[in-house]
Amino acid sequence: MAQHAIERVSANKSFGGWVSRFTHYSEVLDCDMTFGIYLPPQAEEERVPLLWWLSGLTCTDENFMQKAGAQKLAAELGIAIICPDTSPRGTDLPGEHERFDFGSGAGFYVNATREPWSRHYRMYDYVTRELPELIREHFPLNGREAISGHSMGGHGALVCALRQPGRYVSVSAFSPVCHPVNCPWGEQAFSHYLGDDRALWAEYDACALIRAGTSRQPLLVEQGEDDNFLDEQLQPGELERTCQECDHELTLNYRPGYDHSYFFVASFIDDHLRYHARYLQAE
Repeated sequence: MAQHAIERVSANKSFGGWVSRFTHYSEVLDCDMTFGIYLPPQAEEERVPLLWWLSGLTCTDENFMQKAGAQKLAAELGIAIICPDTSPRGTDLPGEHERFDFGSGAGFYVNATREPWSRHYRMYDYVTRELPELIREHFPLNGREAISGHSMGGHGALVCALRQPGRYVSVSAFSPVCHPVNCPWGEQAFSHYLGDDRALWAEYDACALIRAGTSRQPLLVEQGEDDNFLDEQLQPGELERTCQECDHELTLNYRPGYDHSYFFVASFIDDHLRYHARYLQAE
């Protein structure tokens, strides 16, 4: 019998597998949370590998599942996909719901150290420790995991992989916030969640982690050239310069005409699924 309880709130069959949503109580976040998971048809007969998808600002666990169109190829490849939510829910802290780029829907995948955020906003521990333990108890997974994400979630995917060498067999990102210690979104979030200690900020910055030599894992990044947030918030050029200076392997695909939306994600998600499949299915 599983140690930690989950409750299924919806299930929809998709390409022979199932898209389901579950709720559970998170001890790390001290609130009830919801996550989505796609289990391919192969999961009925065997344990399957897993791709983590971390979503961006204002998103929930549902955006990727409903908009990315990933289920058809995931079913063919035999890959499960899990989508956590992007922040704690139902905590109603002062100012939590006033901005789209901070608080509700904007956890930034950090462990907050400042009150009142430190009681609930510990999304890094949630997506790297608590939720993985939970899903391993309840679903037929084989232990091989990759990670990807979009925007704030692309930042989260890069940081989670770079901070934990060997944890994920592969990592990719769409339109990631590459250098949050030096952009308005990151400065807004980090100053509230982490305070004034920029050394602590650097622990959640992909460029800083690469410079620190924390990991040598290759990175795959997809970026639309018509993204409204390209230069001010995302700064892929800074990631590219950092990787060149540190001799860190990076594939950065600039896509002319594409913006920041899920139309962009859906256009190239199959490329990323095939990329991760090569690592997830390697002998």
